[in-house]
Amino acid sequence: MGTDNKVIRCRAAVAWEPGKPLCVEEVEVAPPKAHEVRLKVEASGVCHTDWSYLYECGKGMKPRPYPLVLGHEGAGVVESVGPGVTAFSPGDKVIPLFLPQCGECECCLSPKTNLCLKNWENTQQGVLADGTSRISCRGQQIYQFIGVSTFSEYTVVPEHNVTKIRPDAPLDRVCLLGCGVATGYGAALNSGKVEAGSTCAVFGLGAVGLAAVMGCKAAGAARIIGIDINPEKSHVAKTLGATEFVNPREQSRPIQEVLVEMTGGGVDYAIECVGVTAVMRAALESCRAAWGTCVIVGWTELGEFSLAPIDILLGRTLKGTYFGGWQSVTGVPKLVEDYMSGRLQLDEFVTHTLDLEQINQAFDLLASGKSIRTVIKM
Repeated sequence: MGTDNKVIRCRAAVAWEPGKPLCVEEVEVAPPKAHEVRLKVEASGVCHTDWSYLYECGKGMKPRPYPLVLGHEGAGVVESVGPGVTAFSPGDKVIPLFLPQCGECECCLSPKTNLCLKNWENTQQGVLADGTSRISCRGQQIYQFIGVSTFSEYTVVPEHNVTKIRPDAPLDRVCLLGCGVATGYGAALNSGKVEAGSTCAVFGLGAVGLAAVMGCKAAGAARIIGIDINPEKSHVAKTLGATEFVNPREQSRPIQEVLVEMTGGGVDYAIECVGVTAVMRAALESCRAAWGTCVIVGWTELGEFSLAPIDILLGRTLKGTYFGGWQSVTGVPKLVEDYMSGRLQLDEFVTHTLDLEQINQAFDLLASGKSIRTVIKM
């Protein structure tokens, strides 16, 4: 593309410090090193996790190194590849992945998990395999959020953190499969293993929760109860498959008690998509004794919640999920195929489309509950 082995100057939304709005700056993106891929980001969803790491740093989230370029739900085109990369070529349409799939580590070789250990510790600290970032601004290293950083017009990711997709896929839609929709959808299908004819409750109807509703429907659940404190979520939840909607603020009793009564003993599956420990406990307690399964999806890194032993001893299952149980490199292209064939809904999730200069507006829309997903088009 004429930029091979050259530094690219472009725009990126930089978080100079936690708790402060992002600043759109000119940054320099270095060429990819061995086993890395440089991408031209075309679109990026704005995920609640991005907001949380910026505004809840030290509260619900562990501190990250700053300055930082957030964004992890993107799609784009390969600009160039580093030495040793054979699976990608310039011009390929791709989705970068915060969860790698190297195919070689202990986790990748096990059928029991979708986790991958490749470069895990480094990417969690905002750097790539050599311990440095490829993005800089004003002569200073800018850390890459979980090794990705899609709030930049160009970024560099490890070769195991990117997957090739079909060339006709609309990038401003399939970018959502890099995190939110894939996570919620897979939480129901892969992690929860929701069964046909079952009764489900989904706590939290943001993009992840709505995708979980869609996953419950795809699994054939007979009853899907969507739960959210925002009454405006009722309509879209029912569009995606919810059969009922409950607002906890309109109830005189704890939501778990309401659900147990509504269902004559509890739900078969509860999927928690809020990331609040009190909600996690409520989700578990809403499950039917003997076989109810609670899947924790909502991301939080701090805090804890206690359980009464009887909540587990009678047969309930409590489990977590990461990226919905999908093996990232092989799983995401299949989800793209499902969208392109009409088996998976994505359009309904995109409520706003903005440009990079409006990134803080996108965060405001998210925090106020006025958007499901805002897509930033570069």
